[in-house]
Amino acid sequence: MSEKNHNEPSPWPLDSVVTELRQVRHEWRERQGRETDLGTRELPAHRHIHEVIDALCGILFPMRLGPSDLKKESEDFYVGHQLGHALNILVTQVRLELSCQQPRLESQAQDRKANEFVRRFATMLPALRRQLDQDVIAAYRGDPAASSVDEILLCYPGLLAIIHHRIANVFYVEGLRIIARIIAEKAHSVTGIDIHPGATIGSHFFIDHGTGVVVGETAVIGERVRLYQAVTLGAVRFDEDDQGALTKGEPRHPIVEDDVVIYAGATILGRITIGRGAVIGGNVWLTRDVPPGSRITQAVLRQSVDDHPSGG
Repeated sequence: MSEKNHNEPSPWPLDSVVTELRQVRHEWRERQGRETDLGTRELPAHRHIHEVIDALCGILFPMRLGPSDLKKESEDFYVGHQLGHALNILVTQVRLELSCQQPRLESQAQDRKANEFVRRFATMLPALRRQLDQDVIAAYRGDPAASSVDEILLCYPGLLAIIHHRIANVFYVEGLRIIARIIAEKAHSVTGIDIHPGATIGSHFFIDHGTGVVVGETAVIGERVRLYQAVTLGAVRFDEDDQGALTKGEPRHPIVEDDVVIYAGATILGRITIGRGAVIGGNVWLTRDVPPGSRITQAVLRQSVDDHPSGG
C-alpha cells in the first residue's frame, strides 16, 4: 500500500474550520476579558490531580488502600515515597491554578505561595486521617450489614466520597476552587455521590448506599449525621443581582444539626435548619425549619379494600 502524498489537497474544509474556530475563540476571550493575557494559560490537569488523590488514599490507609503486596514493615517507606511523589506533582498543579488567578503575580511569588500551601497541606494529613477514622467508625456502627471496618474502607462508596470531600474541602477553603472541584467530581463519577467541596461536614459522617446523594456548596452538616441514598441538600431558589446575574456564594443550602438522620429520597431545600436529633423520613420534601427532635414522615393515603375490587 502506497503512502498518502502529503502534498495532495485534503478532502476536508480544514482551513475554513480552523479560521472560524479561531474567530470563536477570539470572541469568547474578548467577552471574558482574556484577549490581553500574556503567554500561555494553563490549568490544573485532571490526570495529575487524580494521580495525587489515588496516592493520598494509599498514604492515608496504606494497608487497605495501598498496594496489595505491601508489608507492614515497609509502611513508612511506602508512605514517605508516595508522599514525596504526590506533593511534587501537587505543587505544580497548585502553581498552575495560582497563575490563572493572579496571572501578573511574579513567578517567584507564585512558586513561594504554592510551596507554602503544599507544605501546610502535608502537615494536615495526620489530623485528616484521624477524622476519617471517625467516619469509618460511624459507618460501621450505623450499618448492621457491615461486617468489619475493612469492608467499609474497601467497599463503601460513601466512605470513598467523604475521603475525597475532606481533601477537596482543604483546597476549597484555600481558594483553589478548580483543584477542589476536580477532586470532588472524581468521587462523583465513581460513586454517584455529589458533594460540593465547599460543604462543611462534621465528624462521624455516614452516607449509606449513597447513589444520588447531592450536598450543595453552602450546606452545613453537624456531627454524627447519617444520610441515605438520593437525599438532596439543595437550594430552593437563586438570588439575582441588579443585572439579572446569579448571586455567587450566598448561603442557600440547609443547615443540618448534630445527630440527624435523613432517609432515602428526602429533598431539603433552602437555608433552613434541621434541628438536632431530628429524623426525616423517606421522600419527604422540606422547605421550612424542623425543630430539634422532630420526626417528619410523608403522609400516606389509605384507601379501603372496597375502592379496589379484586375483579376475581
